[in-house]
Amino acid sequence: MATELRPIRSEADYETALEEVERLWGAKSDTPEGDRLDVIVTLIEVYEAKRYPMDPPDPVEAIRFRMEQQGLTRKDLEPMIGPRNRVADVLNRKRGLSIDMIRQLHEQLGISAEVLIRPSRFDKVA
Repeated sequence: MATELRPIRSEADYETALEEVERLWGAKSDTPEGDRLDVIVTLIEVYEAKRYPMDPPDPVEAIRFRMEQQGLTRKDLEPMIGPRNRVADVLNRKRGLSIDMIRQLHEQLGISAEVLIRPSRFDKVA
């Protein structure tokens, strides 16, 4: 018999919820079991976001990650960032991203503008 649904407030609640997900895994959508699975997964996501928050990625790390995902080279970034030396400066953290570069990278690579406008983790604080 299933336990009552309630917010996850402790590691013990979290472990119980994970066990319940494992038990319900594969339940069909639009069934009582499938609905329960959806609700529990949502509760787990909320708990994890509060308990284990993740910092957004560094802009240069995000660009490098997308390059790797899509098999892009530095040359592929030139239409978005500018000439080869500018691409190298951005990827080597010697130059920040301009608003135009951010727009281009966001539109063409789908990288979140929120991530791109953040200062690089390695930028020197004056």
